[in-house]
Amino acid sequence: MSQTKKSVLLVVGTALVTLLAVCCVIFYMLGGTVGKAGDMLRFIATVNFVEDKYDGDVDRTVLINGSIDGMMKSLGDKYSIYLDEEKFRQLSNINSGTFGGIGVVMSFAEPGHCHIMSVMENTPGQEAGLQAGDEVIAVEGTPVSELQPEEVVGKIRGVEGTQVVITIRRQGEADKDYTLTRSSIAMTTAAGNMIPDTEIGYIRIASFSENTGREFTEALDKLKEQNAKGLIIDLRANPGGLVNSCMEIANQVVPEGEVVSLIDNTGSKQVFTSSLTGPSMPIVVLIDGNSASASEILAGALKDRGAATLVGMKSYGKGSVQTILPLFRGDGIKLTVAKYYTPSGASIDGIGIQPDVEIALPEHPTEDVQLLKAVEVMKEKLQ
Repeated sequence: MSQTKKSVLLVVGTALVTLLAVCCVIFYMLGGTVGKAGDMLRFIATVNFVEDKYDGDVDRTVLINGSIDGMMKSLGDKYSIYLDEEKFRQLSNINSGTFGGIGVVMSFAEPGHCHIMSVMENTPGQEAGLQAGDEVIAVEGTPVSELQPEEVVGKIRGVEGTQVVITIRRQGEADKDYTLTRSSIAMTTAAGNMIPDTEIGYIRIASFSENTGREFTEALDKLKEQNAKGLIIDLRANPGGLVNSCMEIANQVVPEGEVVSLIDNTGSKQVFTSSLTGPSMPIVVLIDGNSASASEILAGALKDRGAATLVGMKSYGKGSVQTILPLFRGDGIKLTVAKYYTPSGASIDGIGIQPDVEIALPEHPTEDVQLLKAVEVMKEKLQ
């Protein structure tokens, strides 16, 4: 046999052995399932074919990122998404309580619409003249109606010092573009005060980030020092956040026992409980159509355990739990891994929590009628 033939056979043999080894590794990693291994080989073959044969430039990272994005979208679950480097960074900043933003609190109560509920002091939003009640109709030229709420938030937030253009619709005025320079927003997620001329304390929880439990404890302690006899917890427009942070608060207001249970796709059940044994003051909770996820866990537990009266409008209805898987290029995926159930065993996913006392805000409110109703309910409790 000629030296050339021997060389060719050696190359072919090496390639076959390598392919067989790769197939064995894939087969092992996928639990020995032939079908799964075959699908993985289909994917690898497609990537290689596109790279080798496509009549144009191919960036493998972009190709893989698009594949992962498509994988998440194929699940048909709006909460399971691919997070590119920018979105992953934004989510990390939100959970830590700091981010580059414009300093506004937004409401997505009406599908396809985004309204500014309040503007924080000394922020780009205040400096630009944004007002509560303004409607954000586009971000960077993309209509809000074409975006999910988290996409709107993601587009507005970004690296400190960069600019974002939002289009504002204000009653009686022509639509106007505002160019704002993002600044670092160190958001206090829980803060409180006494309702004037009452013995009622009030704590607003904007979201559940890493510092929320500590901030709630500090606010509650101050209210107790001021002899608060009742507590109003405001969870309106609270999109949720970290379950552990929610549990830190539940341990201070929910009676000892079950707070929430999580059930995954295997049927495995994880029960979270409160360790509160001492007496708790009367509680009223404010919720609305933007109260979601962890805020619904807290509201649902307080309602089911008979520890609070809920006032406002039906909550959003996000009864699923997501986990974050970091990947290897600063990106990651957010995947729904479980459904949660309130202490009564109810799933509120797609349903929401109905308040005990329903009251809507008027279209152009001159006063917070929901908070006034909560104060009225609390005064009845304290009699």
